[in-house]
Amino acid sequence: MKPLLRFFCRIVLLCPILATTPSFAAPASGPPANKPPIHIEADRMVSMKNENAVLFSGNVDAKQGQMVIRAAEMTVYYLSNDEKAQLPQSEERSLKKLFASGNVEIQNDGMTGTGDKMEYYEAERKMILIGNSKVWQDNNLVTGHTVVVFLDQGKSIVERGEKKGERVKAFFYPSGEGPEKEVKSAQ
Repeated sequence: MKPLLRFFCRIVLLCPILATTPSFAAPASGPPANKPPIHIEADRMVSMKNENAVLFSGNVDAKQGQMVIRAAEMTVYYLSNDEKAQLPQSEERSLKKLFASGNVEIQNDGMTGTGDKMEYYEAERKMILIGNSKVWQDNNLVTGHTVVVFLDQGKSIVERGEKKGERVKAFFYPSGEGPEKEVKSAQ
C-alpha cells in the first residue's frame, strides 16, 4: 500500500475538536468511540514523510461528521510507529497535532469559532485559536486574542493580546434574544 494511502487509512483526524465549546457550554463527554470518516479537500497536498506530516494548502475544507474546519493551510502531524507503540493498548489514535492558518473557521454542533491560526494537540485534547479569536454559540459571543479549549474538561480560557487597551469580551444573551432578534425587531 502506498504511504499516503496507508496514512489516510490509519489516521484518526479531527476528533471532535469542538465537541465541547467554551466554558459557558455543557461539559465534554470525551471523544466518541466510532468516528465518522474524514474528508479533506484542498488545492494542494504535500506528504512530508520525514516529519510524519501532510500539508494541505489552498482553500482547505476538512469535514468529519458535523464538524467542519476551513483554512488557507492545514498541517496534520501523525504519530510515528514508535510513538504509537508507546501508547496504552486501550488508546488507538494516529493524530499527534494539527495546525491551521489563514482565516481559520471551525463549525460544530451549533458553535462557530474563528481566528488567524488554530493549534490542536490530540494527547491533551486541547484546541487553541490564536489571533482575532471569536467563538459563537447560539447568539452568545466571546472574543479575545487567544481562546484555549480543553475538550475533555469542559473548560476554556480566553486571553487578551498585548496591544494597549485590548480586552477579552463576552456577550451573553437570554435564550432566544440577541443580535439576530434585535436586527429583526429593528426592521
